[in-house]
Amino acid sequence: MDISGNTIFIPGSTSGIGLALAVALHDRGNTVIVGGRRADLLERIAAEHPGIGTVQIDTADAASIEAAAKDVLAKYPDLNVLVTMAGIMRVEDWHRPESFLASAEAVVTTNLLGTIRLIAAFVEHLQAQPDATIVTVSSGLAFAPLKATPSYNASKAAVHMLSESIRLQLADTSVKVVELEPPSVRTSLLPGQEDSEVAMPLDEFVAEVVELFETQPDAKEIQVERVKFLRYGEARGDYDQVVARLNASDPHGK
Repeated sequence: MDISGNTIFIPGSTSGIGLALAVALHDRGNTVIVGGRRADLLERIAAEHPGIGTVQIDTADAASIEAAAKDVLAKYPDLNVLVTMAGIMRVEDWHRPESFLASAEAVVTTNLLGTIRLIAAFVEHLQAQPDATIVTVSSGLAFAPLKATPSYNASKAAVHMLSESIRLQLADTSVKVVELEPPSVRTSLLPGQEDSEVAMPLDEFVAEVVELFETQPDAKEIQVERVKFLRYGEARGDYDQVVARLNASDPHGK
């Protein structure tokens, strides 16, 4: 996608990767709207980042997505980029259903069904634009599993295949489908991750992502260098070693 001159909606962007990416894209000359559940965070973002629009949305709630989409499109009829950023990650123990079922349902509802519902809410509008992009957000864990987070891994693997599939279907339209594949990044996605030495610093990740968008405008997948260890383990033939190293470095599964 072009790196400037877009109108971009990023639901799930009141913190972490979403907010940092929103600010970076706004700084590059885009009109950016962030979405999130908490009104207080949206108000703070609007105050701290003049020019960035805000809309309240709960990506786990179908009615909220529908209402937010109507609001965004009424205010920003030139919208041409949707970034399905919203996601949650939970540590789960699958030995007993009471320790994982509610968590798994919440993760799949937000990460996968939320992505599907967001695309459904905007896809007709995007097809009417001369140049549009859907940016889905999967994870390096879509390609190599972290033992502690089964539902997250599975939901992101599904987002990857969803992205591959709808890219084929939308090839006859003006809508590109680009998949962003983060490695572990220093955010609050899991407790302790903000200070993890294993995770990639947030500012470095976003800077590299913006550079990739700029230098690889036709890319189907946006991969910073650090995620390629996970992304291509199976292709390289060292998948088992990748999975072992990944899980040996994770404090949540110990």
